[in-house]
Amino acid sequence: MNFLVTGGAGFIGSNLCEKLVQLGHSVWAFDELNDFYSPERKHRNLAELEALEQFTFVKGDIRDAQALEELFGSVHFDQVIHLAARAGVRPSLADPVLYQDVNVIGTTRVLEAAKNRKIRKVTIASSSSVYGVNSKAPFSESDPIFHPISPYAASKLACEALGHVYHHVHQMDIAMLRFFTVYGPRQRPDLAIHKFAARIEKGLPIPVFGDGSTARDYTYVTDTLEGIIACTQKELGYEIFNLGENQCVKLDELIALLEENLGRKAIIERLPNQPGDVPLTFADISKAERVLGYHPKVKIREGIAKFVEWFQKDKQLGLIE
Repeated sequence: MNFLVTGGAGFIGSNLCEKLVQLGHSVWAFDELNDFYSPERKHRNLAELEALEQFTFVKGDIRDAQALEELFGSVHFDQVIHLAARAGVRPSLADPVLYQDVNVIGTTRVLEAAKNRKIRKVTIASSSSVYGVNSKAPFSESDPIFHPISPYAASKLACEALGHVYHHVHQMDIAMLRFFTVYGPRQRPDLAIHKFAARIEKGLPIPVFGDGSTARDYTYVTDTLEGIIACTQKELGYEIFNLGENQCVKLDELIALLEENLGRKAIIERLPNQPGDVPLTFADISKAERVLGYHPKVKIREGIAKFVEWFQKDKQLGLIE
């Protein structure tokens, strides 16, 4: 099949493109290579992908209707996997207008382009942030989600609503995937695991907001890919799925695992809790298990060891500062 992956040069996107090509598909990645973090890192991802046959990169912005029209007019895509977005809770507080523009308008443009070319199946990245400060754990897809606490979360909630509109009005097959703190090779440098590893290696303090008791459902990237690919293989109508590990790891425990694998002690800089941050994320994955056959395999101890192995290899090659 021909797949379009928006955000295909990024962390999850580049890993997904690679996996789809390995499975025998032809893949086009559409990415604007913005400077949210160093574009050089995305160019490195693309250098690895462009060595593969059946991979094509197209530079462009998902808000650019003409660019999307030209792309969709030049290739018959069987499916679209829409990952492109402005990411991050804290940065969204600083620039909420940009987050609504890219995430909501951009998603609408992608859905319109797919609809106009009669592409029925679109898989879209959502986020565990839509749950806000959820009083119940683990988080289930049926939980009420009308109280997001960051512009990023609000934008992803809007994207879920848009997905339902296009399913209802245009009979498109839409899967919304709520990702839970994905980590692994090619991880963005602004995310906690990568940022902490880099600072521990340099002997610099790591910023810890709160007392270290906040907890996340950390999901290794290969498990996230398993869930995405399972969605591409089923007719779903309109469905929402949690893609997590169904495990909850406190921040202090995560730091201890990084220290163990890096062989260095972390210098902790305690800071106040941040607006927009939630105290806990914890995925109920029973629906994804039942409908998709989703069974995450990489627990946190193994995942951190694998991440550090990648991190140190790239550091030795001079690919990580």
